[in-house]
Amino acid sequence: MTLYPALILDALKSVRYPGNGKPVTELGMVADNIRIDGMKVSFSLVFDKPSDPFIRSLVRTAEAAIHSAISPDVEVSIATEFKAAPAPKVNPLPGVKNIIGISSGKGGVGKSTVAANLAVALAAKGFSVGLLDADIFGPSVPKMFGVEDEPIYMVNKEGRDWIEPLERYGVKVLSIGFLVDKAKPVLWRGGMASNALKQLITDAWWGDLDYFLIDMPPGTSDIHLTLVQTLPMTGVVVVTTPQEVAMADARKGIAMFRQEQVNVPVLGLVENMAWFTPAPHPEEKYFIFGKDGGLRLAEETGVPLLGRIPLVTDIMTHADEGTPIAAAGDGVEARDFAELADSVTAATERRNDLLPPSKPVEVKKG
Repeated sequence: MTLYPALILDALKSVRYPGNGKPVTELGMVADNIRIDGMKVSFSLVFDKPSDPFIRSLVRTAEAAIHSAISPDVEVSIATEFKAAPAPKVNPLPGVKNIIGISSGKGGVGKSTVAANLAVALAAKGFSVGLLDADIFGPSVPKMFGVEDEPIYMVNKEGRDWIEPLERYGVKVLSIGFLVDKAKPVLWRGGMASNALKQLITDAWWGDLDYFLIDMPPGTSDIHLTLVQTLPMTGVVVVTTPQEVAMADARKGIAMFRQEQVNVPVLGLVENMAWFTPAPHPEEKYFIFGKDGGLRLAEETGVPLLGRIPLVTDIMTHADEGTPIAAAGDGVEARDFAELADSVTAATERRNDLLPPSKPVEVKKG
């Protein structure tokens, strides 16, 4: 008789773990170390912990199964192994107090504009702020901060080299846009994009920050899962316009973060492009995309409405020129973002008072 590994595995299919009645072969309890020497067979059974009450009985059952299915002349030697306890996840940003995602259900609602100006407004209030442009396929933060052509340098800290974020308007800024050709599209599969994003988080020297804002991609994607699995997210701010189509997608985004397996607090909602105000007539309001849509969505979902930002030409012009309007002084629009910053800090403080510290999300397989 000639023995081979597949023959041993077939015999072990009849061996079921008493704890759940499933075959040990399906549970991955048969280690990939089957050794055969003539009529001698050796391998290991893998258990979660040494205190498993079924270790001895399962070893005897496995040995009997091989004798019954193959031959009583087979000399069986079964060792036991135990799964290593998973190492606790290390926070890659230990110096950061609050990590806040800026999200939107769809593109074109001004999410990046809100993220950039919110970061600048927070910095203007004396907070230490970082902004990560995680919109891998449409990075716009470099343009908004006027740093598209700036080189990226490395800095040596704690005995190793790190990517050094650029600093503008009191905000530390980093974007995948710094590392790719701005004239060409980023053609990456999801895994490549996720790995690049992890590198911008874990291999950059962000230092001590009060607020670390993440300009997330629109919609729901692998990038969102990568972020919540990598970082202990304090919460998210969802950006929408009053338009029904935009609010429908924002509603889905809120639902995603509220799912049990994700469970990231939604700090609040920002209604962007809430109305149009012509520069010559600052007292006039034209509700181009609908009226009070963000307010209705906030009431429907039970999410605070943190701010309403008008559609104003100056906001767009400043973004195109690389000078966020929040840094422009005491104008009406700068004050709107200053008030939004106050609302976000208040919402963050409430969240931290009522909820335990965040942990990276464990997304279970199967």
